[in-house]
Formats: sequence, structure tokens, C-alpha cells
Amino acid sequence: MAKETKYPITPAIRVLRAADVGFTPCLYRYEERGGTAASARELGVDEHTVIKTLVFETGRKDPLIVLMHGDREVLAKELARVLGTKSVAPCRPEVADRHSGYQVGGTSPFGTRRPMPVYMQRTILDLEAVHINGGARGFLIRMSPRDIEEVLSPVLVDVAI
Repeated sequence: MAKETKYPITPAIRVLRAADVGFTPCLYRYEERGGTAASARELGVDEHTVIKTLVFETGRKDPLIVLMHGDREVLAKELARVLGTKSVAPCRPEVADRHSGYQVGGTSPFGTRRPMPVYMQRTILDLEAVHINGGARGFLIRMSPRDIEEVLSPVLVDVAI
């Protein structure tokens, strides 16, 4: 019998287990500043299916999470328009860490330190399965985007460029 690979039991994993959501753990060699291109290459998957968890702040410093395809960027002006605020911008890494409770490069939208509204690029739901951070660097989980929608109840947006 093959030895089962151990994976981290993070707050994200606890949330998914409590919600009885199925997922497949995917460990890979983390590359500093490699981003979704590196994780996609390491796992042998299309970067479009690797979902980034980005922590943004409004001009009033209210934090929020944006889920975006790995090969796309967030059009901040459009996101601000959708939110009805003057501006939004990605948080500095140390600020994102404080909001989420995770280290940048290992940020999961599940089990964050403080509750934050979640916005998800609408086209993520068009995919059969995605790879999203499981709460540690070098650890993605493969799951259905419909399960992400079920657990997080994100606002669906069109803010990709």
C-alpha cells in the first residue's frame, strides 16, 4: 500500500472539513516570488485553474478578498466601481498577513483570522475544478469552484484583465 502524503491541517482545512467539502491536497515545491506560474508548473496544471487569493483594502482601509484566475489581474478601478468606493488597492504583505492570519504566498480564503467580504471573478465558476491555496506555502487544494461558492458565498464580479 502506498504511503499517504501528509499535508498541513490549517484553519482552511478545518473549515472545509466542517463544511463536508471534498478536496484533493496538492503539495509542491514553493518558489519565492514564483506566484501562480510556478505552482501551476510544479503541479502540471493550467495557470488559469490556479486561483489567487488577494487581500485588498478600500481607501478607508476596509479589507476584502478577491479570488482571481492565476493568469489574470484585477482591474482595481472596476472593482472600486463595483464596491461603490473611490479606490481599492492590494494590501502590503504584512498588512495582508494581519488581516488573513496567513503568510502571503499561503493565503487561503477559508478560515481567515478576521471575516472579510469575498469577491470572486465570475468566470471561475466556468471551470470544472480549480487549485486554490490551502493555507500554507507550497500547498494548494483541488476542488470544485461551486464548493467555493457554497462555503464562502462570494459576490461574483467581472474585474479581470
